Amino acid sequence: MSADKTFPAATKIVRRTGAAAVQHASADICVVGAGIAGVSAALEAARLGLRVVLVDGLPALGGQAVNSIVGTFCGLFSNGTPGYQLTHGIADDILRDLGQQGALRYRRGRNTTIVLYEELALARWIENVVREANITVLLGAVLRHVSLAGSRLCDIEVATRYGDARVTAVGFVDASGDAALAWQAGLPCREPSEAAIYGTQMLVLEGIDETKQPSRDVMEACLREKADAYGLVRRDGFAFVFQGRGTALVNMTHIETPLEPFAASRTALEGKAQADNVVRFLRAEYPEAFGAARVRAYGLPGIRQTRWIVGRQQLTLKDVRAGTRFADAVARTAWPIELHDKAEGVTWEEFGEDHLHYVPFGSLAPPESDNLLAVGRCIDGDTAALASVRVMGPCIAMGAAAAHALDLAGSGSVHQIDNAALQKRLTDNLDRRD
Repeated sequence: MSADKTFPAATKIVRRTGAAAVQHASADICVVGAGIAGVSAALEAARLGLRVVLVDGLPALGGQAVNSIVGTFCGLFSNGTPGYQLTHGIADDILRDLGQQGALRYRRGRNTTIVLYEELALARWIENVVREANITVLLGAVLRHVSLAGSRLCDIEVATRYGDARVTAVGFVDASGDAALAWQAGLPCREPSEAAIYGTQMLVLEGIDETKQPSRDVMEACLREKADAYGLVRRDGFAFVFQGRGTALVNMTHIETPLEPFAASRTALEGKAQADNVVRFLRAEYPEAFGAARVRAYGLPGIRQTRWIVGRQQLTLKDVRAGTRFADAVARTAWPIELHDKAEGVTWEEFGEDHLHYVPFGSLAPPESDNLLAVGRCIDGDTAALASVRVMGPCIAMGAAAAHALDLAGSGSVHQIDNAALQKRLTDNLDRRD
């Protein structure tokens, strides 16, 4: 190295002498939660010309869709072969753009079409389109307080490692997954009263031999017989091969997802231990396919159902089975009831080729608030009904519906908007069949 090369050497000493100033942002719509439902709401609102602030507790966008490596778009297509697309909006853009990158694979399962995606491609897609839409992003932000004026939310206060911040908005979307915004606002919420709903520790394996992949039925039969020997909790699940990449998306664990901070932290460690046992099982039982497999990535703990709002209307199992089309419907899907209510496996109830079921706007709308809507897995439904509509397809549709409803409401109440006007805006997600 050259002896005469110089480097900056100046520093300064700083000391915290008092509370730092709270940073402030204002918006037409504040979306809390940057998973697929929240991203859909934020982008739809921005495309309507609204100022949007998107807040998330993680230091990255994408929520579970990216950071828990969900890896599949479920509930996006109708049943049967080939089936038609049920949700549009940003779903069209994702399928087009990731498809052009070769980052999608379509497969048949559960009488429908499931779309596998590469999580890194989806992550960059979300980051790029959010940036291009000029959405204000606030990451690593833990919700601490909600200010109310009567039946309206006024602003939220969050803590970040860089200091506190406050966001003021005309309307709010709770896309937190745990109804965190509604909960902090003091609104009534629901939790499971009996068995917990289990989450999953997802992982991606690389270095597999795709040609030797065992069938799901064969693998599940082996799991039922040998799970105890490998210390496995769950007796079913899958390892979806991403054809042409030598990778597999593995969903073969069940973890509890408590809302208590120390217990939740323990779960994060226990989930990875379960996942390691799954890898040991796959390598030992199917050495030709998985003998050389390596873990490419562990997701964050995947959460299905924890806490959700009490809405103006509750979606019920009876509604789902009957395919009730509500007068205020805002989303549709044909996805089965997929209830993860026991450690050893999943309870499925599939539907016929012509079946569709719908999400009513009332299940997004807490009756005690004029400017808050919930989307995704924290809308109001009974446990089984939520198990059929908390997947990605209808979550994207709910996000779009919330953006349009808040746009129609303006400074008024979401409970007084014209349902016909809202549904006219959402016609692609309700009636389109191409």
